[in-house]
Amino acid sequence: QVQLVESGGGFVQPGGSLGLSCVASGSIIRIHRMSWYRRVLGKKHELVSVMTRSGPADYGDFVQGRFTATSDFAKNTAYLQMNSLKSEDTAVYYCNMYVEGSSFGEYWGQGTQVTVSS
Repeated sequence: QVQLVESGGGFVQPGGSLGLSCVASGSIIRIHRMSWYRRVLGKKHELVSVMTRSGPADYGDFVQGRFTATSDFAKNTAYLQMNSLKSEDTAVYYCNMYVEGSSFGEYWGQGTQVTVSS
């Protein structure tokens, strides 16, 4: 069994910054992919970023250079630094990891609320 625990998030004014982190624990041999998604109220999950062991992160079009995803595969930890936040970035943010353990599986964090408002 694998657990993902997120931290960070909260309330920030437009133009501000927030950082999220996500730590995986449990029966992990190797994490192959770390991603961030978000769900805006009333909408579907939206990909924020995805990063594999081989390469730089890819981002959703709406990011436009404002967010930076980093991954420490040795520490089973993903980070998302969000700058120049806008009100439309208000959402619940989820980390997602594709994990090799006793079998391969995809796991989700519990979600953390990010609210951008003046």
